[in-house]
Amino acid sequence: MRAVPVPEVGDTEAREREPRPHYHGHRQRLRERLFQAGADALPDYEILELVLCNARPRVDVKPLAKELLAKFGSFAEVISASPARLREVEGVGEAAIAEFKIIEAAAKRMARTELKRRTVLSSWSAVLDYCRTAMAFADTEALRILFLDKKNQLIADEEQQKGTIDHTPVYPREVVKRALELSATAVILVHNHPTRLQ
Repeated sequence: MRAVPVPEVGDTEAREREPRPHYHGHRQRLRERLFQAGADALPDYEILELVLCNARPRVDVKPLAKELLAKFGSFAEVISASPARLREVEGVGEAAIAEFKIIEAAAKRMARTELKRRTVLSSWSAVLDYCRTAMAFADTEALRILFLDKKNQLIADEEQQKGTIDHTPVYPREVVKRALELSATAVILVHNHPTRLQ
């Protein structure tokens, strides 16, 4: 039978007197600020920290959050970056990528739901905001079509074609065919131009 060392009485007290790491309690303070003051009270890197802490528990993720922003430019660009580009950053694993892609999917669904609640043409800026959310950081060109009914309400939003970095084919026959299938009375065609490789 092996003897297990019993800690000395003073060991616990000594550990309690040791200085805590500078980030001790940081996540809890971030969460409290988020709930009390709202998301606008936190800069992008702190929101990224909160996302990363789910993927990397018990690790100081502030440096990683700042590195991601330096590499990609903004919170939206980090979330929208391709998994291959995200893997280039040391410390970003599959769990972090999954968290980012969940947030990206949720943002797109929220934008789509918000757009469906409105009369599309009564707020052109809402249409543009939605299209930016859906397509702004795509790495290839695409043709997206918004199908509208006679009251200019959104019936469907579909990506008809996906192209390359600098080319997307458009087939008017396919656009008209799909509009007839949906009984759409109007369509809005949206085409993006990727600004940088991802």
